[in-house]
Amino acid sequence: MPVRSKGARLWLRRARRDRKTGDSHSAIWIIRDGKHTEGTGCGQDDRAGAERALAEYLNRKHLEQATKGTRDPSQIPIADVLALYGKVKAGSQSRPKETAGRISRLLEFFGDKMLGDVNGDLCRAYVAQRSTDAAARRELEDLRAAINHHRREGLCSHTISIVLPEERPPRERWLTRTEAAALVRAAWRYRELQKGVKTDRRTRRHVAKFILVGLYTGTRAGAVCGAALQPTVGHGWIDVDRGVFYRRAPRQRETNKRQPPVPLPPQLLAHLRRWKRAGQCFVVEWNGKPVKAIEKAFANAVADAGLGPDVTPHVLRHTAATWLMQSGTSPWEAAGFLGMSLEMLLGRYGHHHPDHLSGARNAFAKHREAVAEAVAGKG
Repeated sequence: MPVRSKGARLWLRRARRDRKTGDSHSAIWIIRDGKHTEGTGCGQDDRAGAERALAEYLNRKHLEQATKGTRDPSQIPIADVLALYGKVKAGSQSRPKETAGRISRLLEFFGDKMLGDVNGDLCRAYVAQRSTDAAARRELEDLRAAINHHRREGLCSHTISIVLPEERPPRERWLTRTEAAALVRAAWRYRELQKGVKTDRRTRRHVAKFILVGLYTGTRAGAVCGAALQPTVGHGWIDVDRGVFYRRAPRQRETNKRQPPVPLPPQLLAHLRRWKRAGQCFVVEWNGKPVKAIEKAFANAVADAGLGPDVTPHVLRHTAATWLMQSGTSPWEAAGFLGMSLEMLLGRYGHHHPDHLSGARNAFAKHREAVAEAVAGKG
């Protein structure tokens, strides 16, 4: 009976002396994979470096296996499919770290399974062990994209379908102007507590600035937090002289989440010019550096304003779209301003527009007038 390989693993080769040359060799971490061995270049004290070398070896091995061999899905490891997708596609996406994180979670569940194992029950089992259906759906969408890419490359002979959980209806939550004012005020006036006593440190004013930009531009949280107040490599930026927000960094690849340049409303532009004169380099910054995550501080401001947990940073975008529609803005212009398709804007926010279905509404009014005239004529 053949002995089954233990798979790729690290092995510490002890320090030794070459009998022929007399040269000494320090202890070193080696990768052993069946009969194959290769060095990591990492000494005994560099276990972390050896782990990275092993991870790179496994990725390389999976990629090589994914691009050759059988086209039968029952013989294709899902790990190989995801490795190919991560290597070829994921790095070109707008948020490669987030994509890598989703692939890692997929590997935890699907890593020991074959492509032919994928069916509705397996997809539902994945959904059941995730924290939310929304998270599972997004990750399964990545798996579907990886499988489709693998097949387009001619590496699988069958079509494999992914069963997704039902998509939840879009959120309807948006802020009234009173709620928005309360939220900005709560963030701007907040004073840090130390041992239960309020200090003079205003440590949430960056949140107030984030809220203002989100409300007046409808820009997604990541683009607001990453925006600079002068041209900066790798960042979108705001030209306070011309009043234009370049939401996408120069040379950054365009994605389906469109981020076109947008002219800024005068009331917001006045704030931005003042912040820049005060020495700010980024729209939302802490100690001179752009804020990477705003969710926790934003949630604290929401609680202080007496609003519910359903108010998230993305609600600011919903609010901007709603306010534009309520003000009677041309849907075509509003969609361009928000970086949103006209179809999505009308489908999700169109009912807020004062002219929404006005033709049908006016038809009833005209009908009533016609009936009144007919009755008067008979009299």
